Amino acid sequence: MKLVDKVFGLYAGEPVIEYSLVNDSGMTVSFLNYGCVITEIIVPDRHGNFENVVLGFDELEDYLELSPYFGAVVGRVAGRIKGAGFELDGKEYLLAENEHPNHLHGGRKGFSSVIWQAEKIETEQAVGVKFFYQSPNGEEGYPGNLDTNVTYLLNNKNEFKITFEGKTDQTTIVNLTNHSYFNLSGNLKRDCTEHILQLESDRFLELAPDLIPTGQMLKTKNTPFDFQHGRRLNAGRSSTHPQNVLVGNGYDHPLIFTNKGENQIVLTDEESGRTLLVTTNQPCVVLYTANQLEAPYSIMGVRARNYLGVCLETQGLPDAIHHPEFPTTILKPEEVYYSTTTYRFFANTLGD
Repeated sequence: MKLVDKVFGLYAGEPVIEYSLVNDSGMTVSFLNYGCVITEIIVPDRHGNFENVVLGFDELEDYLELSPYFGAVVGRVAGRIKGAGFELDGKEYLLAENEHPNHLHGGRKGFSSVIWQAEKIETEQAVGVKFFYQSPNGEEGYPGNLDTNVTYLLNNKNEFKITFEGKTDQTTIVNLTNHSYFNLSGNLKRDCTEHILQLESDRFLELAPDLIPTGQMLKTKNTPFDFQHGRRLNAGRSSTHPQNVLVGNGYDHPLIFTNKGENQIVLTDEESGRTLLVTTNQPCVVLYTANQLEAPYSIMGVRARNYLGVCLETQGLPDAIHHPEFPTTILKPEEVYYSTTTYRFFANTLGD
């Protein structure tokens, strides 16, 4: 295994470094110290063709000006916070209102748009990078100085592991995730509507018209949100279910895992033979089928269009601070925030 790095561009006068992790079978994961953005994940299909399976850009300027969080770490709190504010320990906090009238993905300058300090990791078992960032008290309106670590590790089992850790000096809220858009066809040859998704989830969060959770947990059974036995993502595009229509004919919903503890997600593209197995300790995954991706720019030479990628954002439930019945996203000074998700890639041969 090896780890290489190069200058990807300049941001506010600072060099942005792209790190590439390569294992012994040739799987490659590349990412930046800007926003911990994952730029490429290169894995083989059933014929041994190595291709990129995430959406990304070749130029830093495109990430700065165009990117809908491609591959980035989002936080302090992923998703939307209603009214761009919250009450904690009897005090009101006003956050950056960057999606009127709400707060989205950490604000105008969230974790996705800062330079992280980096430390290389090279062992016999894995190669990787550990990133560090201190979010100062009051940044984007959040209380407390929050010290955050993000670790990216690749091993020879074709497993790419992301670990988040956080420590605060004042009670605050934290809910981190990675916002990669996957497309297992390879090099964006097709959209993701024929991808098959399978996970154990018997409830999903109902969304209001502003895409904020209403607090209602709806049953997935007998709906397009039931992925327990596997379902093509196209089911959301063709569905007349009000929740699919609301988000632009697709999915942009938190699916709540049936079981507590470690949970798995399986995403498969039958034509390429690629399968992605996601394992996480988080209580839900926000499934987003890029229903709003259509735009006048290109991604890897392909015009941006809806359904070109699928996000599997493993995290706590969005807007939990306004829903005490949800698992808490409050972090206290005596606690450590810990989230881990592993992505393992397989290539099935014909007849498997």
